[in-house]
Amino acid sequence: MAAIVNSIEIDRPAEEVFRYASDPARFPEWQRDVARVSVDGREVGSRFTTVRKIGGQERSMTQEISENEPPRAWAARGVDGPVRPNASIAVEPLGPERCRVTFSLDFEGRGVGAALVPMVRRIAAKVAPTSHQRMKDLLEGDDQAAAG
Repeated sequence: MAAIVNSIEIDRPAEEVFRYASDPARFPEWQRDVARVSVDGREVGSRFTTVRKIGGQERSMTQEISENEPPRAWAARGVDGPVRPNASIAVEPLGPERCRVTFSLDFEGRGVGAALVPMVRRIAAKVAPTSHQRMKDLLEGDDQAAAG
């Protein structure tokens, strides 16, 4: 199965969008399933642990930043657990105050996690566009939409 890919245009400068979207500490603001994140750094090789609410339970996963090329590209890969996410963000300027952000997300299953990957992909495919829209609303200052 292919990676989940979603693009969204945001009326903010590419540098600002990149800084926000690629900061794991900000994930709880725009990803509703993220309860908390601990971050060890922002450079390639740094790790962060995300605690997500999945099926009524909190699950933690650690990822390592594998690419960080501001303001254009960022990626992280899962380094623990039975289901490991691999995510990337590409930011393309469309003008001084507008950009397109393309998110790519895939999962790798280890051991028993291999059987869970198709279900995890289906769930992520449903949730991801809502998270991306929430990020857009927050960055564009649409507080009413972001609250909903």
